[in-house]
Amino acid sequence: MKIRLLLNDKSIAATLYDNPQTRDFIALLPISLTMENYANERIAYLPRRLSDKNAPAGSTPKTGDLSYYAPWGNIAVFLEDFRYSKGLLPLGKIDSGFELLQQNGPFPVRIELIQHD
Repeated sequence: MKIRLLLNDKSIAATLYDNPQTRDFIALLPISLTMENYANERIAYLPRRLSDKNAPAGSTPKTGDLSYYAPWGNIAVFLEDFRYSKGLLPLGKIDSGFELLQQNGPFPVRIELIQHD
């Protein structure tokens, strides 16, 4: 599955993994959120928590990873590699436009599923 994150008139492309958390995230789309600065990430709080069914205990994110942090109920895009974090569940990976997320927040973002014919 592919999504796009829209920042004003610019687009960021991402590929989502096939797991229960991602399928639950897709059910929220399209969605408008506010991305904020947090450490080496850009984060946005979802309107509800995602499923933790069959979720790993945590993950070790790499630059450009899109993740869900279950303890806080937010998504995160990592601006650099980070250590293993319990409760951090992988959703996908940024394919292009990553540099747009390096601006300081807060900033609005709209996330949409890219429909294929």
